[in-house]
Amino acid sequence: MCKDCGCSLTRPAHNSNGHHHDHHSHSELHSNPQLNDKKTLSVIHKILDKNDIEAGHNRDHFNSHGVTAFNLMSSPGSGKTTLLEHLHEYTNLKYSVIEGDLETSRDADRLKAKGIDAYQIQTGSACHLDAFMVHSALHHIKLDSLDICFVENVGNLVCPASYDVGTHLNIVLVSIPEGDDKVEKYPVMFRRADLILITKCDLLPHFDFSISEAKAQISKLNPNVDVIELSIKDPRSMTQLAKWLNTHQRGA
Repeated sequence: MCKDCGCSLTRPAHNSNGHHHDHHSHSELHSNPQLNDKKTLSVIHKILDKNDIEAGHNRDHFNSHGVTAFNLMSSPGSGKTTLLEHLHEYTNLKYSVIEGDLETSRDADRLKAKGIDAYQIQTGSACHLDAFMVHSALHHIKLDSLDICFVENVGNLVCPASYDVGTHLNIVLVSIPEGDDKVEKYPVMFRRADLILITKCDLLPHFDFSISEAKAQISKLNPNVDVIELSIKDPRSMTQLAKWLNTHQRGA
């Protein structure tokens, strides 16, 4: 149970339609003294298994529409929404976004203002999205006209890494202001990445961030992952990301 972020046994998550689902990461099972008995662990594993089954259904749904889904994960403020606001300027790929936040619809509203289809999930106290929340959101996304669907997860470098939401690939962002030690501090997230974006690189002159150190940590954890140094103010880096997305579409 994550007491600080509100992910708990007694407080289920809810999406913007008011539907409730139990949700718990594998790491929570072993860190919570309330979850030590075999009966409780059995129940929680069943909940996790249900999530994985639902995640498989989500992927099948994306596959049936020829859509590639990407799970965007990072700490708050790394630039996920800003990136999605500007990406359409560099690619012809049509995309929609499923937004996850504890409260408000601000991020979805920002994307809609740019002409990008977006649907907001408000998780309440839950620190990550789960497959059931994403499934509910899919009823509000017109997949037939899309190439890509982004799931912008709740800002958090811990819990989202443990939950399969039914996407195909994981994109993890770490920004220059966060510091180059975040990769080593939050290894699970970066081990599961298919692409790592080092964002806000235009701020490098103003922060004590070593690109080489960050890349060395990444290489130890995930030797084959792709890494892009990104700034929305640098068209070349945005074009590089657009090319990566093109080449990693299913069937490309």
